[in-house]
Amino acid sequence: MRAALDAAREAALAGEVPVGAVIVRDEAAIAVAGNRTLRDEDATAHAETLAVRAACTALGSWRLTGCTLYVTLEPCAMCAGALVLSRVDRVVFGAWDSKAGMAGSIEDLLRHRRLNHRPEVAAGVLAEECGALLSEFFRARRGGPNTSSGEGGLVDTPDVSG
Repeated sequence: MRAALDAAREAALAGEVPVGAVIVRDEAAIAVAGNRTLRDEDATAHAETLAVRAACTALGSWRLTGCTLYVTLEPCAMCAGALVLSRVDRVVFGAWDSKAGMAGSIEDLLRHRRLNHRPEVAAGVLAEECGALLSEFFRARRGGPNTSSGEGGLVDTPDVSG
């Protein structure tokens, strides 16, 4: 999860929402990504989907069996779907997202009983650190107290309190 946090911090430095993802297989990181939606002008360029694409390339297969994804924020519907379809064995996430989370907050797409693949899920790993990174990012974007940015522009903040 520490490597995912590093990727999230790099995304934040580039002005992206600070979410980072790492895919591990056989105790080795095979893919690391941070959000790139703004830089790529691509709504699908979430950290998880980018990590899935990179891991598939690294393994030469669309099936990511034997892999664990570590991500700093509970996956959204798009990312949860990609994780199910790619057959990731395990998903470990940090902060909960009560506004878009699909690993238990709004719904639990990752473990939906009608799907043919359901990864194991571990939630709340380094949740405070992951949540604080997101909260500080959005506070700075809104020009809140103790920030140097007055940009604003983002209306809502994910509820990362769990």
